[in-house]
Amino acid sequence: MALHRVARFADVPQDRGLEVRIDKTKIVLLRVGDQLRAYQGKCPHAGAPLAKGALCEGRLICPWHKAAYRLEDGALCEPPSLDSLRRYPLEIRDDEVWVDDQPMPTPSSPPADDKRTFVIIGAGAAGTACAAALREKGFGGRVLLIDREPEAGYDRTVLSKFVIAGEMPPDEVPPLRDESFYSEQRIERINSDVMGLDAPNRALRLADGQSLNYDAAVIATGGIPKSLSLPGADLPQVFVLRSRAQAQQILTTAKPGQRAVIVGDSFIGLESASSLRQYGLDVTVLARHAIPFQAQFGEAVGKAIRALHEVNGVVFHTDGEAAQIEGTGKVEAVLLDNGQRLPADLVLVGIGVTPATTPFADLPKEKDQSLKVDGGMRVTDGLWAVGDIATFPLNGQPQRIEHWRLAQQQARIAAANMLGGDERYLDVPYFWTWHFGKNYDYLGHAEAWDEVEFKGDPDHPPFIGLFGKNGVVAAAVACDQERTMAMLAERMKQPLSVDEAWRLIRDFA
Repeated sequence: MALHRVARFADVPQDRGLEVRIDKTKIVLLRVGDQLRAYQGKCPHAGAPLAKGALCEGRLICPWHKAAYRLEDGALCEPPSLDSLRRYPLEIRDDEVWVDDQPMPTPSSPPADDKRTFVIIGAGAAGTACAAALREKGFGGRVLLIDREPEAGYDRTVLSKFVIAGEMPPDEVPPLRDESFYSEQRIERINSDVMGLDAPNRALRLADGQSLNYDAAVIATGGIPKSLSLPGADLPQVFVLRSRAQAQQILTTAKPGQRAVIVGDSFIGLESASSLRQYGLDVTVLARHAIPFQAQFGEAVGKAIRALHEVNGVVFHTDGEAAQIEGTGKVEAVLLDNGQRLPADLVLVGIGVTPATTPFADLPKEKDQSLKVDGGMRVTDGLWAVGDIATFPLNGQPQRIEHWRLAQQQARIAAANMLGGDERYLDVPYFWTWHFGKNYDYLGHAEAWDEVEFKGDPDHPPFIGLFGKNGVVAAAVACDQERTMAMLAERMKQPLSVDEAWRLIRDFA
């Protein structure tokens, strides 16, 4: 351990971090009142430079995916990160900042002094976040993490964005947690399917016939991609994309110069269109909407994203629906209900997901097969549900939102409430989508708006747009405005007028 002079106190700005280095280690210096803090310089989630993040309401918000950390001690406040920041000791000597090259010790696993058993069904983004949060919040009892996939949870968001573009090998998809985490935190992984749940008796039945009793449980089984019910839909070159194995199958089949038809203009569908086009395939999108993402992003941004695809060679078809997939032993074409024939070597289906709730027949479900939860993510006594399968109250209205970060936020709320808390979802939904090297950020959940205004041009990023309803910001969309959107992710947690939002944006630039 040794102290290194890294900056002058006066060099550290009031409104953002300052990145410094000790050898190859990046560290960010932050002002906390009249004091300084030194934390790791890269976000634990995906390595974003935290010095480019936003300081807002006592928090540091990551510029890329909006993880939030408490300025005072670096504690994790919001996912998608699952870790607090490593903090480095520092001293100030005559206006010079000296930082230790070794971080402070991190907390170890809570002692095994609790006799309760908590079960988490599903080990994706939400399930893994719940397990991590239980230990972070001091639960020392038994944690069972049940998942149908044999491997530990991994980052599914990169599958459509980078893996099938050939930019990231499937075996390099980052795990949500290293293997050592599960052993060090005493989290038991069980590779099995849950066949049934008896909520009144707090019991589970697994595929191997084993029964498990629990004191509290979380259902985090996510969604199952919808498939086509058409002649030829069972041909081997017809794919959905939800898992690493499915991404590998697509890459094994796809060859540059081949023809791919994407059925559906969902976010997964168009991210996949971007990736397969970058991989060298000729890509046609069989779209349900003339303007993609218009319901979420509005007309101007939707048109800009379609134009971005088209200038990169993606072809859109909006005047017919798939009626049959032709081929003898392999895909040859997609036949539309209007008689058009689209030649194809492979088909990727991106028409949404169905909540994976089939094993939970005795629980009340919504029409879309999701589970209804209260604001604290509770289904019934001792049982919670989070993520793609949960219909929850948002601004007084029941909503089911398929966002990666939101699923993790809900998982942390459920973990707190399993331990006797009374937390509610009071946050701002956020997601990001990637198309031909451009990342689009979206905050909020606006189903309607009466005003929309842009700073910058959606056709030529950077830009930021605000959607207002009755003078209050209902949603924001942006490209290449990461730090500003990080600030809004925090400020939009309370009602924010459109005028005040534009003032903040101007002052933040």
